Amino acid sequence: MIQLSPSYSEPLPAAFFPSSAPVPFSRANFGPDFQWGASAAAYQSEGAWQQQGKGPSIWDDFTRRKGTIRRNEHGRVAADFYNRYETDLDLAASLGLTDFRFSVAWPRVLPEGTGAVNRRGLDYYDRLVDACLERELRPMLTLYHWDLPSALQARGGWANRDIVHWFADYAQTVARRLGDRVPQWCVLNEPMVFVGAGHLLGIHAPGRRHLGAFLAAAHHATLAQAEGGRALRAVLPASARIGTTFSCSQLTPHRPGNASDEAATRRADALLNRFFVEPTLGLGYPTAELPALRWLLERYQKPGDQQRMQFDFDFWGVQNYTREVVKFSPWLPLQWAALVPARQRGVPHTDMGWEVYPESIYHMLKQFGAYPNAPKLLITESGSAFPDVVTDGRVHDVARRAYLQAAIGQVLRARQEGVDVGGYFAWSLTDNFEWAEGYGPRFGLIHVDYETQERIVKDSGRWYQEFLSGARVSAERAAIVGTDAE
Repeated sequence: MIQLSPSYSEPLPAAFFPSSAPVPFSRANFGPDFQWGASAAAYQSEGAWQQQGKGPSIWDDFTRRKGTIRRNEHGRVAADFYNRYETDLDLAASLGLTDFRFSVAWPRVLPEGTGAVNRRGLDYYDRLVDACLERELRPMLTLYHWDLPSALQARGGWANRDIVHWFADYAQTVARRLGDRVPQWCVLNEPMVFVGAGHLLGIHAPGRRHLGAFLAAAHHATLAQAEGGRALRAVLPASARIGTTFSCSQLTPHRPGNASDEAATRRADALLNRFFVEPTLGLGYPTAELPALRWLLERYQKPGDQQRMQFDFDFWGVQNYTREVVKFSPWLPLQWAALVPARQRGVPHTDMGWEVYPESIYHMLKQFGAYPNAPKLLITESGSAFPDVVTDGRVHDVARRAYLQAAIGQVLRARQEGVDVGGYFAWSLTDNFEWAEGYGPRFGLIHVDYETQERIVKDSGRWYQEFLSGARVSAERAAIVGTDAE
């Protein structure tokens, strides 16, 4: 077990705590059934990129291209979770978590994306699920967290409509093996990120920069989101809960009251926050705010697609890290809007360049919860990246601890106002490979020395453990922002 210090003396940065946050509070305020977890993803943490029959993924390919990743880093070893999952799950259990969210690597199960199953890959996830249950950690399995098999990318990847069927077959392959023990399933992880960053901006795998590829991939991901849900429901026990996850950010205009910026904010909201949510409810794409979508998507939609995009999910995973400030831009077609970086606005920001703004979680829970027939909401990712220094075997991450405390307070605020939110999963359990940013940004509750693979529970993780044991959150807000959040 981790030994907690009796108290934390460092002041918490005041900028993390808006006056509307409900403090003091404790775990008891959330009720006995609230889920408390941490999340991880296969490519970011597993490593073992060629072990036991695993096929290559688009991220294996992308990271081999010079200049795509900072310092030309890659996820071939990452946090070595594939070989260290038992000790990492021991740490997760010692923190007092009730749930652990992880993803399955599609090419570890189906090296060619379709066809022959790699039994050793499925055996690994079999052992991982059993290890969670042995530690009384309820597993939540994400089917797709961005590591598409290279063999399918060679056939067009998400831009090929056939991927809807490929994905459904993969979903059922995993569900038939693990469905008797996994009670919670996420279909996709943040589709707007993997189609936008991967097919329009070119900064994530597969590295495409093409509007047509983006729209095709976006439409096929929307179809796969619903078809994957139906594929799971056809083979899982009736008690299984099926959800999917959405990236989102509270959006505010750069110049409040300015008509151009206000309109740009509405267009950005339609693309970034609503595009994948509303089709699941039968509302179709938000083309009223983005009329260009109407004729562009006609190229990819077929009769009956609006019905195929609908699925009655049991929960939505809300994944929020910051808010964004939006201004009108004549240089960005489709949404005619640009995001104003936090650094330009002179506000406290994280190592990712994201504004420190935990209140965004509250606003996005309110926005998603306002949809008629919205399912239960879970915060399936929430976290912050700040510099870590190991001192005498400890990581005193004051800013991350403050963010975690403030974010949980904002979830409680939404819950107290009637939003049906039932869980909070910190991103991430351990430090890991952060995509194009490499190993620089650290989000983990647990520090990883990538040279030795040594683990150290950070003070943020210790605080989470203390909170989950029933400790009450203080109302301290008086301190100034620390240098590690500037």
